[in-house]
Amino acid sequence: AADIPCLAYRSSWRNPRIEWKFQKGSSLVLFYYAAELTEPYRNRVQFSPTSIHFSSVTREDTGKYICEVVGDSGQIAKSEVNLIVQGAAPTPP
Repeated sequence: AADIPCLAYRSSWRNPRIEWKFQKGSSLVLFYYAAELTEPYRNRVQFSPTSIHFSSVTREDTGKYICEVVGDSGQIAKSEVNLIVQGAAPTPP
């Protein structure tokens, strides 16, 4: 499991809109948008305004997670977290 904080979240903003993006190399995936998780994250990610919680992670999840928060007056805050998932250690024979 893994928790990724949204450091950009401001509790003082009214009705902030939150978006999460996952960047791996040159590809960018929008996986929390319009208050909904997208596939294939829906089944294994829990969203809260201050963080996202992965119930399980694989090496495929290694990359940069970008949280973007937009206030109702047009303010924008952004935070990034790099997640590195280590593969399982090989067991000696």
